[in-house]
Amino acid sequence: MPHPIHHVNGFDIVGPYTLTVRFGDGTSRTIDFRPVLEGQVFAPLQQLDIFNGVALDREARTLVWPNGADFDPETLHDWPQYEAELAQMAQRWAHESKATGYAG
Repeated sequence: MPHPIHHVNGFDIVGPYTLTVRFGDGTSRTIDFRPVLEGQVFAPLQQLDIFNGVALDREARTLVWPNGADFDPETLHDWPQYEAELAQMAQRWAHESKATGYAG
């Protein structure tokens, strides 16, 4: 059975660290990214001005941030399936950052 390929068609900033993301299949999803903003790549997005610099990469058809952070469009589309795992990973990254003294 073929796996659907998802594309981000657009987004709106609807609150602090929260986006409504629109997909090529006509669906949309509102995502609060706060629980996953840890680690070397995603911690800089805790600065709201950097988070709000989000853009649509028309070639990759996903969201990208000025620091190079991005998410696979499938992950965004199916966020409820990935959210808990990503939040757990973010907590691990935060713990590792504190243990090593990395300030993000």
